[in-house]
Amino acid sequence: MYENRWTAGQQLAEKLSTYPFESLCILGIPRGGIVTAAPIALHFKTRLDVLVTRKIGHPGNSELAIGAVMPDGTAVLDQEAIQQHHISQAYLQQSIAIQHAELNRRMILYTGTATPPAVSGKTAIVVDDGIATGYTMKAAITWLKTLKPAKIVIAVPVAPPETIDALAREVDLVVCPLQPQLFWAVGAHYQEFGQTSDDEAIALLKECNQAAE
Repeated sequence: MYENRWTAGQQLAEKLSTYPFESLCILGIPRGGIVTAAPIALHFKTRLDVLVTRKIGHPGNSELAIGAVMPDGTAVLDQEAIQQHHISQAYLQQSIAIQHAELNRRMILYTGTATPPAVSGKTAIVVDDGIATGYTMKAAITWLKTLKPAKIVIAVPVAPPETIDALAREVDLVVCPLQPQLFWAVGAHYQEFGQTSDDEAIALLKECNQAAE
């Protein structure tokens, strides 16, 4: 169990420091992933950028992901769950539109622009505070590949082993120290897991990027 997102990020930084990375781009997934990514960016003395994707929740349980929206407005969807629960196309289209609008709002709020980070030819390390179903991360990876990074690395403190196995087939490296067989929720593996505010995320981005200058 981790104390909080920051200490989890410090542990990830230690694990990542054993790899001979070159030309790094650290990407935090808002908002909790920015807190987790900050110690990594400070450790490597590099900028902290933002990669925003948005979860599409089940109509009966918003916490249950049935897909995720990418920055270009496309979506990665769990077709099996959609068919099994008879989720309508109208619901999906509305949810995608709503989440894409929120995605753009956050990108502009955090970075001042909707322009994606410059990852071409770099090793992109994508950081979140944990992974459950993996659809948000899968969306991030699918979209990132269109930007042609040299390598893609996923760094997360905790996730189910089956999710890590699936994602490992999509990227060059996955670093995830805690992979419990009995996985209930990401927050169950933290002593402190309060919601991260926009102000906190923006302040951390500013701190890391000033330190990298």
